[in-house]
Amino acid sequence: MSTLQHKASEWSGVPTADAFAIDETNLFDKLGLQAFVNLSTNFYNRVYDDEEEWFRSIFASSVKEQAIQNQYEFFVQRMGGPPLFSQRRGHPALIARHRPFPVTHQAAERWLHHMQQALDSTSDIDDDSKIKMMNFFRHTAYFLVAGDELKNQNQQVPCKHATGKQQP
Repeated sequence: MSTLQHKASEWSGVPTADAFAIDETNLFDKLGLQAFVNLSTNFYNRVYDDEEEWFRSIFASSVKEQAIQNQYEFFVQRMGGPPLFSQRRGHPALIARHRPFPVTHQAAERWLHHMQQALDSTSDIDDDSKIKMMNFFRHTAYFLVAGDELKNQNQQVPCKHATGKQQP
């Protein structure tokens, strides 16, 4: 896991301490549920209207309203609120939940583009919280990219049996 965190910091340009500065303040208590609902709604409205077909196709199998709910419940839980996501869906397991999707550097940057715009236009989130949240989002996006690359590497490694010999 530390290797993934290291890669996330390297690729995102966000030091781990800055990525987890969201833990210094209970952002849920500070902002309230509606701020997270507004942010997630704003974000997914942008995602589903993206002009890039390749990016929209990543979300094609999702129902927009469910995606919004999943995201705001995760954000609430991760940023100090009640465990809404875990109560409804189980452990967040971000890498596993994103395994079916192509979580590439390009996709991460596109996701972050929409998240930055959503943050910028969500008026019920103060500037300091926006900075902390964006650092967390940038680091987490690249944590998922690192997890996706690890998954792809593991799929390419030939299987070895107890003999230690590679099998075709």
